[in-house]
Amino acid sequence: MGQVRTFDNIEAALAPLRSQGKKIVFTNGVFDLLHVGHVRYLQEARSLGDALVVGVNADASVKRLKGPTRPIQNESDRAEILAALGAVNFTVIFTDDTPATLIEKVRPDILVKGGDWKVEQIVGGTFVQSYGGQVMSLQFIDGKSTTKIIEKSQK
Repeated sequence: MGQVRTFDNIEAALAPLRSQGKKIVFTNGVFDLLHVGHVRYLQEARSLGDALVVGVNADASVKRLKGPTRPIQNESDRAEILAALGAVNFTVIFTDDTPATLIEKVRPDILVKGGDWKVEQIVGGTFVQSYGGQVMSLQFIDGKSTTKIIEKSQK
């Protein structure tokens, strides 16, 4: 099982992995209602390296990005649920609207987002590429989204 870490202690958590030459993968998102699209995406992300760090939008940033009725689940619950997945090594809640500052702290070897993001649009991509890291857009699983689940439940 993975661990929920804070912004201030994620570097220390990653230090042993780095000293062993392990490849760190980073992704981020809201992950409000976990669904099969999320699970497959996180498994694919983890398969690209030795450890997966997932940045989780804080509740306040989710409200700013998705509206006043979101998130459905609070940030602590979302981070803990993700950390319980076998593919995830660490989760970190971030308060900004983008994970740029967290990406600079984590300094991943590989930065990934879902296929609905073009590589050149991925926040932090230029930074990761500046030190030789990779930026990738992974396969998008059509029809699987939290918004669709919410819409269906409201009918």
